[in-house]
Amino acid sequence: MTARATAAPAAAPRAGVPQGTASHGTAPNAEATGRRVEDVLDRLARRGDGETTAAAEELVSVLMDFYGAGLARIMHHVGTGDDGPRPALLRDELVTSLLVLHDLHPEDTATRIDRALDSVRRQHAAQVTEFDAGTGALRLRAGDSGGCGCPSTAEGAHQTVEAAVACYAPEVTSVQWETAGDGPEPALLQITRRPPTGAGAP
Repeated sequence: MTARATAAPAAAPRAGVPQGTASHGTAPNAEATGRRVEDVLDRLARRGDGETTAAAEELVSVLMDFYGAGLARIMHHVGTGDDGPRPALLRDELVTSLLVLHDLHPEDTATRIDRALDSVRRQHAAQVTEFDAGTGALRLRAGDSGGCGCPSTAEGAHQTVEAAVACYAPEVTSVQWETAGDGPEPALLQITRRPPTGAGAP
């Protein structure tokens, strides 16, 4: 992964420039936004103008630093207690992805994995059986969500859970599923971008 890819969510809207899903009232997805920024920079690189490409990457980096500093200041002002806006911010997927991206999230990986599972538990129950922080490998056991048990239904449930985990805890590099009474199923890999290392909130 290049450094420029990590700066994706910092891309600022400009007048007259389409903003994708955000233009339809839907919050932008950090991963999708990252792919869009990477695609734009790749198109510039293919033109062979090294100076323009370097300037674009510098622009993204400057915006990344600016928004990161702003997020750090916000987290400082919301405090550390259970009252105020802080709990709601930490439950928000978009805010979580931005805080992790800037290395500002106050919770550890295991706590954020639990948040991810809680966010989809009503539709797709799952529980952690093992997490290796060194490798980022996560093993989950599917719970009984009342589905028909069809392979296609199970695959859809797995994808929903994995998407939530990728959002809340991008440090997770792979997900392996197992079912009660059976051995582990073949691994379903969820490769995600790791957050950069940056300065914490003041």
